[in-house]
Amino acid sequence: LVLLDRLDQAVLAKAFRGELVPQDPNDEPASALLDRIRAEREAAGGIPRRRGRRSSAASGDA
Repeated sequence: LVLLDRLDQAVLAKAFRGELVPQDPNDEPASALLDRIRAEREAAGGIPRRRGRRSSAASGDA
C-alpha cells in the first residue's frame, strides 16, 4: 500500500514536469491556444460559456 502511494506521487510529479510522454516541438504553447480561443469567442459574438447545473445533492439540498 505504501509502495502504491509512492508510485502515485511519482507519476503525478512526472506529469507536472511533463516527463510522461515525449514532447512534440510542434505543439503550440498554452498561451497561444488561449489567445486563439479568446479570439474565436469574440468573433462569435462573445457567447458566454455554459456552466453545468449543480445537483441537489451537490448543493446541500436534501
